[in-house]
Amino acid sequence: MKLALAILFVLTLAMSNPVHAKTICTIVADAADGKVLLETGDCKTRVTPASTTKIAFAAMGFDSGFLKDAHSPTLPFKEGYADWRGDVWRQPTDPARWLKYSVVWFSQVLAHELGEKRLERYASEFGFGNADFTGDPGKSNGLDRAWISSSLKISPEEQVIFLRKLVNRTLPVAPDAFDKLYESVEMTPLPNGLNVHGKTGSAFPRKADGSFDRARAYGWFVGWASKGDRTIVFARLEQSEKKGTGGGIRVRESFLKELPSLADSLVR
Repeated sequence: MKLALAILFVLTLAMSNPVHAKTICTIVADAADGKVLLETGDCKTRVTPASTTKIAFAAMGFDSGFLKDAHSPTLPFKEGYADWRGDVWRQPTDPARWLKYSVVWFSQVLAHELGEKRLERYASEFGFGNADFTGDPGKSNGLDRAWISSSLKISPEEQVIFLRKLVNRTLPVAPDAFDKLYESVEMTPLPNGLNVHGKTGSAFPRKADGSFDRARAYGWFVGWASKGDRTIVFARLEQSEKKGTGGGIRVRESFLKELPSLADSLVR
């Protein structure tokens, strides 16, 4: 009964949403035992993870020692780095700022530091999608964009499985990597007492000719939420149906509005 009410709640919100976007999947699981508390839509098809990959990157970076803590290293912006979000990306950036503002060039510096083979080994051990960092066919650009509408793909279901490992500290990384990552990922307190840690992601799918379909952007929000001794992990994936209406930030805002009532209906 509780699950049925939760599903009805999600569907009602989706139908009343005036934004031109469709929810591909909402999946919520108990972090402790992995029980799926809610699953609606297609949660098994893999798509580009976009900037949600930064959570996995952070685990890799802290384990490798390239990332030291939430505020070290602070890397300078250099001419030629990705800066399509303007001045917010043209600043010296540390791990916490990288995650908060989703700074692509910081991810690229980390990816080049680790290299393709090491990235693929980490991703495979993490169970992070298909663990493919080769990039676009024939372009040797995997270290710059494998996770952005390219070779790396993951399903919402796999996101939740990965996040459970992260929350339960069972990823194959150094123990202190977990603490440093938790301190770096942005946390949002909600009025009902939930503390939500999460990461957005936005990217365009590819058309048959390889060009970007800018009218049908993917928007992700993935993470975990805790209240007392209970923690849930979640993934929400949407796709816009009109140019300019998609993106992870919008998904995050709408999901955070839903989450208190949704969590209360699922977790007692």
